[in-house]
Amino acid sequence: MLPIFSRHAVTVAALALVCTPVLVWSHADQGRNTLSPPGYNHYLPTPVPDRIILTVTEEPATSVAVSWRTDTSLEQAVVQVAPVLDGPALLLETRTVPARTVLLRGENGVAHHHSAIIRHLEPDTLYAYRVQGGGTWSEWFQFRTAADTPRTFSFIYFGDAQNAVKSHFSRVLRQAFRNLPDAAFMVHAGDLVNQRGDNHDDEWGEWFDSGGWLFGMIPSILAAGNHEFTKHVQADEDEVYLRHPMWDAQFRLPENGPDGLKETVYYLDYQGVRFIILDSTSAINDGTASLQARWLEQVLRDNPNRWTIAVYHHPMFSVSQGRDNPVLREYWQPLFERYGVDLALQGHDHVYGRGANLGEGTHSFDDRVGTMYVVSVAGPKMYMVSDQARLDMTRVAEDTQLYQIIQVRDDRLIFEARTPSGRLYDGFQLIKSREGHNRLEEVIPEERRCTRPEIPGYRDSRCWEGTDLIELPSALQP
Repeated sequence: MLPIFSRHAVTVAALALVCTPVLVWSHADQGRNTLSPPGYNHYLPTPVPDRIILTVTEEPATSVAVSWRTDTSLEQAVVQVAPVLDGPALLLETRTVPARTVLLRGENGVAHHHSAIIRHLEPDTLYAYRVQGGGTWSEWFQFRTAADTPRTFSFIYFGDAQNAVKSHFSRVLRQAFRNLPDAAFMVHAGDLVNQRGDNHDDEWGEWFDSGGWLFGMIPSILAAGNHEFTKHVQADEDEVYLRHPMWDAQFRLPENGPDGLKETVYYLDYQGVRFIILDSTSAINDGTASLQARWLEQVLRDNPNRWTIAVYHHPMFSVSQGRDNPVLREYWQPLFERYGVDLALQGHDHVYGRGANLGEGTHSFDDRVGTMYVVSVAGPKMYMVSDQARLDMTRVAEDTQLYQIIQVRDDRLIFEARTPSGRLYDGFQLIKSREGHNRLEEVIPEERRCTRPEIPGYRDSRCWEGTDLIELPSALQP
């Protein structure tokens, strides 16, 4: 009998099949958003494992989580793990870890999604692992556990991928890896795919294709965005937002958040940094901002780390036109200020914006700065920067795909935002004093604005829609 798969924030219909839970979902077709030719099932599940991804646990020095997909020929899966050897005899050193399995029905058929937590690992140690398929195995992957003491490390942060993911996000991700091949992990600030019509399974297939073997080698920290949820209208006509079953089936994430929000609200400590992941979609749409704030205050108050980084989707201070999230400033910003959150990594606005000390109640005196707020975008959907953000933000950009490389040392945090060509677009350092105050040093090259030609019918608030960039818009075709 396979283990029961319990979810915390999703209500879906379940079917019993081979003693495995079945999550059923559907969508309304609203147009093409992938490279898959219409009617061609490129992402059918097979006995060969695919969509292999490492995700962080709450104890990254001694454990890691891995998830993957097969067809239903494999009912009960395992992972094999071993310390890395310089020869091929890994099987002589392996131990086997059982996985849990969820059956999910999508546009490309029925798939088994497997996941396991590999525990009892040694800190700062290189391991190899492979996952089981139907009568076969994946290749051997390698990963390194975190050290159990503060130590210099670097990681990559991405804003929204969301649209035309394989077509446009893949080059950003791959260039980021070229710049930082020893990344400790990758941070994704939500809206990994679109999930508003189209073939959702194709979209997820493209997201995993974009990362390929990198996702199996470099763990991910994932925050849920609004496009990880789907809107449902209840019998009383109230609207509710439910986390999409794909999120729960494909990712194994820490469960140390508040009840009802586990795996979208969580924290972990990594080599002297506390990472806190929040669920801004639930905070805004479902009224959980105060619940998350109570949990957040405890996590911040009992924080032994020198640095603190928050990750969530909707910005504390909006950068694009016509957007605002006051509930986050009401419940979360005072805690960020009181407990000294150093950096907030955000998405959602499809522009770039970076600034500190923006809201009421913040202060800047001498050379000290408060929380540094960053909004970024990695995919092709591009909005316009608002006039207010141009006044408030230190650095903004339109029409610019970006990835961010962040290095944390003992007394400084070094941030670089780079374009797909690898060009530095924005950079700063936070230098922390013995008393815990941050001093700012900046690098600010030339600003980028929207370069799209005039196209009839475009909204003034949009530079590119995102779904218009696989084929050239008809108004621009020769």
